[in-house]
Amino acid sequence: MDEEIKFILDTAKESMDNSISHLDKSLSKIRAGKASPVMLSTVKVDYYGSPTPLGQVANVNTPDARTITVQPWEKNMLQEIEKAIMVANLGFNPMNNGESIIINVPPLTEERRIELTKQAKSEAEDAKVGIRNARQDANKEIRNIDISEDLQKNAESDIQDLTNSYIKRIDAVLVVKEAEIMKV
Repeated sequence: MDEEIKFILDTAKESMDNSISHLDKSLSKIRAGKASPVMLSTVKVDYYGSPTPLGQVANVNTPDARTITVQPWEKNMLQEIEKAIMVANLGFNPMNNGESIIINVPPLTEERRIELTKQAKSEAEDAKVGIRNARQDANKEIRNIDISEDLQKNAESDIQDLTNSYIKRIDAVLVVKEAEIMKV
């Protein structure tokens, strides 16, 4: 019986870990004024008729905090890559120098920072929903196994403690990201 409860707790913990890692990935895509290759991770280039992620047709680097360079592996892909960056509507203005594409990342306006903060809060709220769903599933499984009421209450209490700790982790991650976004 204890093994069943432990298994349910482990499953809930794993699901909650997945919510946290998904949040980390989502927040890494929200730019905070500093250039990062991740900013172009959603760009798809028309590579001989098939949409291909930019990272598979070019090297994407950040020589400094305000610049992203895209060095295609094939020179004839320069125009396609430039067009794909424009179509992705990321707010960038790529410049083609014949060898590579250079993107200057503009500093964020106050309005844009507030917008990005709202986006980060939304991502954090989605992660919290995922954690609450994991709690709900675990509680449902606990109720379905044949154990005493005391054991059931203890297990549900453990699940709630786990949920609270993960919600606090999300709040902490969000505070750090908001500070990063709002820092000029």
